[in-house]
Amino acid sequence: MLVRLSLLEVFLTEMIVWLALWLINDYLATLLTVIITAILICVLLLALVSEYIERSKVPRKYFWVMAISIVCPILSGLFYLILFGGELSFMEGM
Repeated sequence: MLVRLSLLEVFLTEMIVWLALWLINDYLATLLTVIITAILICVLLLALVSEYIERSKVPRKYFWVMAISIVCPILSGLFYLILFGGELSFMEGM
């Protein structure tokens, strides 16, 4: 059975996962946010450029899901920082 999620469901699912990761381990979440966001930005830009050069049969939803996947880690990180007053536990010992 194939389950098709709406963009809102994808957004909410990713936010829950990212916020859980931030609450469990903010050091790992910081690293993954920077790395995964940078990779996804590059992949999305390459996909958009190749789509501009020659149209493909990639559904438009793919580009929206990629954009959501870039925004979710950043938003969850900002939410975590606002919630805890900008304090990261791995920075306390410095």
